[in-house]
Amino acid sequence: MGNLKSENLLRPSQYVEKILVTAILDGTYSCGTTLPNERSLAEQMGVTRPTLRETLQRLAGEGWVTIHHGKPTVVNDYWQAGGLSLLGTLSKYSDYLPNGFLTHLLEVRLTMLPAVAGRAAVYHPKILLDYLAEARNLAENATAFSDFDWKLQLLMARNSQNPVFSLILNDFTQIFSNMAMHYFNLKTARRASRTFYRQFARAIENRNNTVEDVVKKAMEQSIAIWKEVKPRNQSVSIKN
Repeated sequence: MGNLKSENLLRPSQYVEKILVTAILDGTYSCGTTLPNERSLAEQMGVTRPTLRETLQRLAGEGWVTIHHGKPTVVNDYWQAGGLSLLGTLSKYSDYLPNGFLTHLLEVRLTMLPAVAGRAAVYHPKILLDYLAEARNLAENATAFSDFDWKLQLLMARNSQNPVFSLILNDFTQIFSNMAMHYFNLKTARRASRTFYRQFARAIENRNNTVEDVVKKAMEQSIAIWKEVKPRNQSVSIKN
């Protein structure tokens, strides 16, 4: 189960979280199974029982486990029991992401981002247009496109007049930015995004109802491109 020496950059509570969450994600502790008793688990990890207890309480609050006083702690089906706070924790352990998670995340973005973009285009069109104008000078490499594209998504959220959108996106900065490095290594992806930035700017300038349609089509295209990229990158590593 590892030891503190190999994780000496983490605080004890962070270490416990990492060991427990990754053990759940990799199936060591599968849904419906129970964790070892508190004393044994603390000894295995080399941490104090109060540290273990504190972390377990937090993970229980997120939906990873259910604590039964006087009985073993049970591992939950986190997809059914968790919420946004669980997603934030999940995003930190990218090497153990469940199959299909990244595609599911892109599908959520497809549902959410067109509406976010539409709101931002109504409330703060100039901010978006000023930023999109910078796309003309984008260097033809994955790093430049990854940084620009993610900042554009955050800009939309932060100018949508609904701060919850930003809270949702903030948790996934590391996942999206690193995934984008693989995505934008493809010339096809860079070309598609350049077209999207132009069409998006034109829709904002025209002040019509096509903004959401333009963003939706771009998100659909990105999912299709990602599904082509993914088989070549089965172990996409997204470091913390």
